[in-house]
Amino acid sequence: MQALFHLAFNVTNLNQARTFYRDILGCDEGRSTDTWVDFSFFQHQLSLHLGEPFKTSNTGHVGEHLVPMPHFGLVLALPDWEALSQRLTAAGVDFVIPPSHRFANQPGEQWTMFFCDPFGNPIEIKGFKRLETVFQAA
Repeated sequence: MQALFHLAFNVTNLNQARTFYRDILGCDEGRSTDTWVDFSFFQHQLSLHLGEPFKTSNTGHVGEHLVPMPHFGLVLALPDWEALSQRLTAAGVDFVIPPSHRFANQPGEQWTMFFCDPFGNPIEIKGFKRLETVFQAA
């Protein structure tokens, strides 16, 4: 079974959302109206609607960090993660957790970065050397 993920959430300004998701993250814009816009978020559908964004707080315990909850994101092959990390750094994105390597030589070894869109919606992007190890427990 092949599936695409769909996530809809609120933003307060569609033009500002376009600048961030299209121009900084590199997402292709899809359909839109006066109250929402769709993006291909690395081949997954994001629908951004005008409204009040989710309230978040740093309550997720991961390693030595408290990460923003709730959050969304994706898992990329490491070379793609590295390219996106460089793109976001060059764009001056303010990272909640800067691009970093965690769980070295352990199951779940990954590279990660946390940042928020202009509306405070937290995003985590992970990189794995081999995507088939994402759910490896031992």
